[in-house]
Amino acid sequence: MKKLRLTVAVMMLAIVTSVSAQVNLGIKGGVNMSNLVYDDEIDDNNPKIGFNVGLALDYEFVPSSAIQTGLFFSTKGFKAEDASLDVEYTENLMYLQLPVHYAYKLEVTPGTRIVFHAGPYAALGVGGSRKAKVGDLSGEWDVDKIFGDSDGQYKPFDAGLGLGVGAEFGPVLLDLGWDMGLVNISNRDNGDVKNQNAYLSVGYKF
Repeated sequence: MKKLRLTVAVMMLAIVTSVSAQVNLGIKGGVNMSNLVYDDEIDDNNPKIGFNVGLALDYEFVPSSAIQTGLFFSTKGFKAEDASLDVEYTENLMYLQLPVHYAYKLEVTPGTRIVFHAGPYAALGVGGSRKAKVGDLSGEWDVDKIFGDSDGQYKPFDAGLGLGVGAEFGPVLLDLGWDMGLVNISNRDNGDVKNQNAYLSVGYKF
């Protein structure tokens, strides 16, 4: 009898949870400011400007708590400049990125909530380019070959941790976040290169 009661209670809890859960799909896009960390050192003077865009999923399983995920196309990399030599060098790394964040939502007014979120991400490199500009001369090479197994290429798999704070104004979303790569993407024996990216996104949930 006790087992039956326990089973019924668990089933009722599951039903209540599924009914109260709310799944929202949306679109998000925005601006990236990225860099590559070499041997735990970073030059923040010239962050590379890129973008992110994709589909977002918000699974609000209890009031004020949600799992946020989605699939995003995101451009990362780094930019270096030497004004004295009039030299500019840029590496553009293109990823498909899948974040899985826990989000806590704090209601400030009806229809408006502040969202705090954090969690891991995984990403797969799908293309990119290297560009150099010396004075009035410029060139681009290794397009779509920036990822691979050679020393001059990067490993395509990346993963790390992200955190951010955003706001929901009804269906309109605003998000400010930061992703810290934890995987060494260098193919060199003594290389240690990791992604770092800050972003500002806006979105709309359906």
